Amino acid sequence: MKSFKDKLVLITGGSSGIGLALAKELVSEGSHVWVLARDQERLDGALAILKTLKIDDSQKLGTIKADVTDLPDVSRLLKAWSEKNGTPDLLINSAGVAHPGYFQELDLDIFHWMMDVNYFGTVNIIKAVIPDMISRGSGYIVNLSSQAGFIGVFGYTAYGASKYAIRGFSDALRAEMKPLGINLSIVFPPDTDTPQLIYEEQFKPFETKVIAGSSKALSAERVANIILSGVRRNKYMIIPGIEGKLFYRLTSILKNLTYTLMDMMVKSAQKKKKLAQKKHNS
Repeated sequence: MKSFKDKLVLITGGSSGIGLALAKELVSEGSHVWVLARDQERLDGALAILKTLKIDDSQKLGTIKADVTDLPDVSRLLKAWSEKNGTPDLLINSAGVAHPGYFQELDLDIFHWMMDVNYFGTVNIIKAVIPDMISRGSGYIVNLSSQAGFIGVFGYTAYGASKYAIRGFSDALRAEMKPLGINLSIVFPPDTDTPQLIYEEQFKPFETKVIAGSSKALSAERVANIILSGVRRNKYMIIPGIEGKLFYRLTSILKNLTYTLMDMMVKSAQKKKKLAQKKHNS
């Protein structure tokens, strides 16, 4: 997809974070953009921003209030939307949630929530739009995983599992859809400066904060720019940030070394935790 001008785009999780940053850039390039999310107030705010970025009066923008975990509702809403607006040229699955914590302290409901939103939410949306893409013989799908989707990160047992699932699903879906004229990209963002990251901070274990603190979060705008650059080049795996690319290479070539590095980082973080506790108790 060399140009996004005049393309019909649907973005889940498009009312904030990376999803909104993608929507803003696409509108600025002349796309017709709809954002889907659960919170109508956020959707209204996002739409107001997007309207100021239009480069042509003919551009169509809109919102869809929906919960990606509710397949019947999503299917009904997107069927009505497609009948009115057409089949999306570009579908971006950016809806996602994260809730870190020590495994032994995380309730099982958190694991189900992560899978329902991050994994099944992605599957549900694609299920709703893929028949029309197949009938037309074209389309482009972008699924957002995470760097926790190719390397196990301390404190992210629930989140990481859901993001690994997106990777496995996307790998298989790419193989099935390519012969049908539908392309796919999977994105592995690092920590990104979004409302979601702020939410996570209150639940991160001490070790996770130390490990995450060793690298600076990218801006949502920077991540969005890298994603769209990759889509233009029909790149399947998109990994924003130098550190992410390095870790991916390590996991691909020297898997055991990756585990060793993670163990070293965790050990160092736990030493800092003990020192912090000692100071607190003295």
